[in-house]
Amino acid sequence: MAKLTRILSIDGGGIRGIIPGQLLVAFEEMLQQESGNPMARISHYFDLIAGTSTGGILACAYLCPEKPGKKAPCFTAEEVVGLYFKRGHDIFDIPVFHSIRSVRGLIDEKYPAKGIEKALKDYFGNTKLSELLKPCLITAYDITNTRGHFFTQHDAKKSKSYDFLVRDVARATSAAPTYFECALVKSLTNARYPLVDGGVFVNNPALCAYAEVRNFKSKPKAKDMLILSLGTGYTEKSYQYKKAKDWGALEWLKPVINIMMDGVAETVDYQLGQIYDAANAPNQYLRINPKLPKSVDPDMDNASPENLKALKRLGVRTAKKHEAELRRIARLLVKE
Repeated sequence: MAKLTRILSIDGGGIRGIIPGQLLVAFEEMLQQESGNPMARISHYFDLIAGTSTGGILACAYLCPEKPGKKAPCFTAEEVVGLYFKRGHDIFDIPVFHSIRSVRGLIDEKYPAKGIEKALKDYFGNTKLSELLKPCLITAYDITNTRGHFFTQHDAKKSKSYDFLVRDVARATSAAPTYFECALVKSLTNARYPLVDGGVFVNNPALCAYAEVRNFKSKPKAKDMLILSLGTGYTEKSYQYKKAKDWGALEWLKPVINIMMDGVAETVDYQLGQIYDAANAPNQYLRINPKLPKSVDPDMDNASPENLKALKRLGVRTAKKHEAELRRIARLLVKE
């Protein structure tokens, strides 16, 4: 069997990034067990990591080098998910004055950007996109040019015009409308890009990652790829016609965001499932996206201690539920 091109894809979902983050803690342990290497890390076993929003932040963290020019990753999977527990409250904190001025997010962004920007700077410092350990694809949306913007390490290595500070990449991909103000980020050639969260058009970036890898030098097809796609949980919340038919812009705002994110993610999963079935390689595509129990608040910004614990429990349970599938993938990756 030819060497597989290995892809990890992580959805958006705000604080719910704890779910795939915790799942990857368990997966990293499996990689260590299967390889016999206690220093094995997520970045060692994937050829490209894709992420949207919170998934984009996770992707950057797994690929962040210990030092510029070094091949050792800076963080373990446990340390990566620790970002949410250590800084979640700081990121989703509303100062009283800001809450009053924005009418709790109705006439301005809900959260000031200071908290998330400081957290990202503390974690990523001045690391450049081109210095990440492996190719990546991080999504954002350009509101001026009205098109998707993809941050890619492999292109950044070729030209400074595609290179950015990693903290700016992470800020752009997570600039969720209504939650944070738009990000105005600069490339290393000082080109400016007004960007918002990639979740507005591709909350599940797995199919974009598939398309990106098709352009690699080896031109792999589906049968030559392995994709592990991780979601941040979903709800089966429904909306009653009698109520929804009279909703205006304010009432529709939150349901539309939820429908958009869940709908896009489900569509991508369906499309990839069909692609891999047609390629007679269904075992090379694994999608894990747990249903959110009542103990978990589905809101993307609930960083209360109780919700953080509930999200962690769900991540641990999900890893155990899919242990056999994940271990099968871990064995495939180690053999590669």
